[in-house]
Amino acid sequence: MDEEYDVIVLGMGLKECILSSLLSVDGLKVLDMDMNDYYGGESTSLNLIQLWKRFKGDDKPPPHLGASRDYNIDMNPKFIMANGNLVQVLIHTDVTKYLSFKVMDGSFVFNKGKVCS
Repeated sequence: MDEEYDVIVLGMGLKECILSSLLSVDGLKVLDMDMNDYYGGESTSLNLIQLWKRFKGDDKPPPHLGASRDYNIDMNPKFIMANGNLVQVLIHTDVTKYLSFKVMDGSFVFNKGKVCS
C-alpha cells in the first residue's frame, strides 16, 4: 500500500460507513479498514453462511435451509423514516443505487427460543 489517503476510517459500522461515504462524495480519498469480512458492524445484515459462521463456528449451514443468498438477516433491525435526515444523506452519497426500499409488511424477532411477530 504505497498510496496516500486524506482520511483512514477504522471500523465499518453504520456511522463509519456514512462518514466514509460523505467524505468520499466531497472528493477526499478514503481508506476503509475493518477486521470483519462484511460492512456494517453490529448493524450489518448477514447472509445464511455469514450468520452460521458467526453463531455456529466454521460449520456450513444444513442444505435443507436453501441458498445462502436467499437470506438477509439484520443483526440490528432498523427503520428509516421516509423524510428523515438519513434519507437525505443516502441520496447525497448515491448509496441509494445499492438499496431498495419497501413498505414494511411485518416484523419478526427471535425471543426466548421462538419467533414472535
